Amino acid sequence: MTDVMKAFVVDRYGKNVALRLASMPEPGLQDSDVLVRIQAAAFNPLDSKIKAGEFKLFLPYRPPFILGHDVAGTVVRTGPNVRRFRVGDEVYARPRDGRVGTFAEFIAIDEADVARKPKNLSMAEAASIPLVGLTAWQALVELGDVKRGEKVFIQAGSGGVGTFAIQLAKHLGATVATTTSAKNAELVRNLGADVVIDYQTQDFEKVLSSYDFVLNSQDTKTLQKSLGVLKPGGRIISIAGPPDPAFAKTLRLNLALQFVVRLLSRTIRKKAKKLGVRYSSLFMRAQGEQLGLITSLVESGVIRPVIDKVYAFEKTGEALAYVESGRTKGKTVIAISN
Repeated sequence: MTDVMKAFVVDRYGKNVALRLASMPEPGLQDSDVLVRIQAAAFNPLDSKIKAGEFKLFLPYRPPFILGHDVAGTVVRTGPNVRRFRVGDEVYARPRDGRVGTFAEFIAIDEADVARKPKNLSMAEAASIPLVGLTAWQALVELGDVKRGEKVFIQAGSGGVGTFAIQLAKHLGATVATTTSAKNAELVRNLGADVVIDYQTQDFEKVLSSYDFVLNSQDTKTLQKSLGVLKPGGRIISIAGPPDPAFAKTLRLNLALQFVVRLLSRTIRKKAKKLGVRYSSLFMRAQGEQLGLITSLVESGVIRPVIDKVYAFEKTGEALAYVESGRTKGKTVIAISN
């Protein structure tokens, strides 16, 4: 008989669909998997977008499915091919697409996606890091190649990705500008922002010029304005779309979907080319090795997590509604007592 666990599931796609607490089968292990007893999980805008069905063309999940992309916990079982982890190890991860589901008591994760939890963090603090940390790393280090002395503009500095990206950009030696509300100005300055723009009273495109790099996380209108703050040869990476042809290849989409993606980003790519700047979209991927490098930065005090609220597991639906309100500073987390 299969063991069961508690989990919050999505019964059908829809923006206003509530999560349901259900009994689900405990996940089975593949040969390279670790089974993690989940002690904390965190929320991301991606959870809401997947629940609403915005990604079902690229990432089809069959309801009922378990939501959640960030996890911290303890390894309780390992597959026969696992070499890097043992039972009892404290770990954290962003499980790969197609195998998410951290709003639950257990999850099976490929060991390639897992890293050891930073020793100086609680489980709740650790759970807040994987998705935003990997997003910032892949945007600024891997794809953006941000160098010392460059000028970097990070939008929405008090959000989950923003709070992490500001600290990473400062570590890389960049001068950092960001947007936030007046009430969060002190927070982003303490994280290292050099130029703080109050988006409620100022237009960033009138304040900033000759920037080397932009991390776009906002709507198409903001993306269009952001092109104008870059100097010729500058780079802009968007984590909010529209997807570019490289994105389609990464996801191995069929030719019809590749054509759709090409059309979606055609206008912005054309405008970027005209201005002499480079546009890329990023859909972050699970990567345990990069997360291990992030662990080192956290343990050395270079980067610290920013947590807004911690909810009990039973309040997962309430926590998701809070995140969807758009008022969060840093990350919102659930703590799971097993």
